[in-house]
Amino acid sequence: MNTRHVVIETHLGRITVVAKGEAISGLYFRHHVRRPSREAFGPEVVDGADPLLNEAVRQLCDYLAGRRRDFDLPLGAEGDAFQHAVWDIVKSIQCGDTTTYGRIAEQIGDRSLAQKVGQAVGANPLCIFVPCHRVVGSTGALTGYAGGLKHKQALLALEEPPAREVGRLF
Repeated sequence: MNTRHVVIETHLGRITVVAKGEAISGLYFRHHVRRPSREAFGPEVVDGADPLLNEAVRQLCDYLAGRRRDFDLPLGAEGDAFQHAVWDIVKSIQCGDTTTYGRIAEQIGDRSLAQKVGQAVGANPLCIFVPCHRVVGSTGALTGYAGGLKHKQALLALEEPPAREVGRLF
């Protein structure tokens, strides 16, 4: 398959978006924990020459600017059946909401799988597009994020619903 990538500069730093064939297969921050080697990304596409990567970048930039809350892209993450089951649940977490690893394990059918869920969430190659930043610890604490906790916190802040002004009459 034709693997290729584009690198963009954002207020969160450099982000690499990878496409394989007709699907987006990766999104990585510069210091991503499980970032594949540069060679695995295929050649870099420049000057807007790839319609799929262009659309992914457009949607990502709109999201980061607060103009988009979800994505409409063909996604093609590589993973095993358990990982895909977890990622499917993660995809369903609405913007502005969070869930826990334990709740995802319960949805899969076995609360004792919370640690394995955490491993699957950590292996998500499509962070932001598959919003694993919306998964938090059982106490609500920010826990691991392959893109770094600083990025997780920034993404959650971006999605936080605006606070209602107390006592406002109009």
